[in-house]
Amino acid sequence: MYEVRFHGRGGQGAVTAANILAIAGAKEGYHTQAFPFFGVERRGAPVEAYTRISKEPIEIRSFVYNPDCVVVLDPALLKDVDVTSGLKEGGIIIVNTEKKPSEMPFEGYKVATVNATEIAIKHRLGSKAAPIVNTAILGAYARVVGNISIDSVVEAILENAPAKKEENASAAKEAYERTVIE
Repeated sequence: MYEVRFHGRGGQGAVTAANILAIAGAKEGYHTQAFPFFGVERRGAPVEAYTRISKEPIEIRSFVYNPDCVVVLDPALLKDVDVTSGLKEGGIIIVNTEKKPSEMPFEGYKVATVNATEIAIKHRLGSKAAPIVNTAILGAYARVVGNISIDSVVEAILENAPAKKEENASAAKEAYERTVIE
């Protein structure tokens, strides 16, 4: 079973990203599960969301405590949240940032970065002040992790994005191409 934990802020689309990733996985024949965890339920508050992807039926109903991959939608959370908490040794960290992976403060993990904020603004997803980066970060996930194809991610976005389906799909494809892995 492959477990993913998303870290974001309310309004960035972390919960939607977890759901779309699960749908993309189901399209590829996996058993999937996605669910959120809210601290304070308001825009801008830290949010976690989870996705499980498995070849076998998923019977676990708990939070994801030891993810294989952590996805960070807001790099400012790195100051306040230990995003590596419970992350498996050698796990993957994907961060929405303009920085290179080598500039990130993580050792012992595979790190990838993508400027999902810039991509979201370019595709007019959200506003310049509050871009919605979730679909762009899913493009990065498809590139880095590789267990779900970009084609399935795009298909799931086109079928399930709440608005601007084509723009969201284009953002995912662009992020797939622009993700930096070191």
